[in-house]
Amino acid sequence: MKQPDRQTGSAFDAIRAIDYTVVFVRDMDAMRWFYEEIMRFPLLRKLSANWIEYRVGNNTLVLSRPGLTALDPPTPNGSAALHLAFKVSALEVDQCAEDLVRMGVDLLSPPTDRDFGHRTLFFRDPDGNLLEMFAEI
Repeated sequence: MKQPDRQTGSAFDAIRAIDYTVVFVRDMDAMRWFYEEIMRFPLLRKLSANWIEYRVGNNTLVLSRPGLTALDPPTPNGSAALHLAFKVSALEVDQCAEDLVRMGVDLLSPPTDRDFGHRTLFFRDPDGNLLEMFAEI
């Protein structure tokens, strides 16, 4: 792909945030349950059975079945299609770990202080996507 010349005044210069992120799902019922009951994300709106929106801070996380914009085959089971990281306090990383274990979610990595200045916790959603709770320490 040819590298474009850097232009001044491009409309892309106006981008200041990611407004919403779409997670393509295999099992909508399992994913809805996980993000509503485990992650406790408030339902923002349901546009259809194939498009569910949740409020996450100032952003929107969407669960969607592929079809409107992409007909890509699903990611193979056991492979993460994406990695979402959610920022909390260091104490909350540990509390999230306790809550996840209590609710039967397997941890990939328990709360761990990393040498790059984060306390992290890793686990997966029902579709196998990698989720991280982290705090700057």
